[in-house]
Amino acid sequence: MPMERFIKLLPGEHRPGRVTLPPTLRVKANTQDTEGRLSLLEVTLVRDIPRHTHHASDEMIYVLEGELGVHFDGQDFTVPAGSFVLLPHGVPHALSRAAEVPPRLLQMSSPGGWECYMEDMAEAGPAVQRADGSVDPVRLNAIAARHGIRYEE
Repeated sequence: MPMERFIKLLPGEHRPGRVTLPPTLRVKANTQDTEGRLSLLEVTLVRDIPRHTHHASDEMIYVLEGELGVHFDGQDFTVPAGSFVLLPHGVPHALSRAAEVPPRLLQMSSPGGWECYMEDMAEAGPAVQRADGSVDPVRLNAIAARHGIRYEE
């Protein structure tokens, strides 16, 4: 039984999913792997994530490289490599690049499901984007609502 749930990923490897995610999102442990407890992704934040609220999931981020900008509960923070932040559910927050080079992060969601949301967004593609390529919160909320997330418009 223990080996059935054991996962070993070498550098650059990731878990397969329902759809192919962009190379900036790499699933390391999906919700099924952890019996629903969490999901873990390696993320390179190439686009800022607008202010939103997770209504059910806590989000945890460990910054591997670069600097992450975090807007949380009305305050702005710069989070350098080697730092950790916990973004509890129910509190609005936003994420951004704090420097020119996009930060690389480990992003965990508990309970799991974050990778399912990323797959739904990947399937939607340009349908959730503005003409400049940024995310359109109004369009995104139709998908986000299924995952207990709400973007501010």
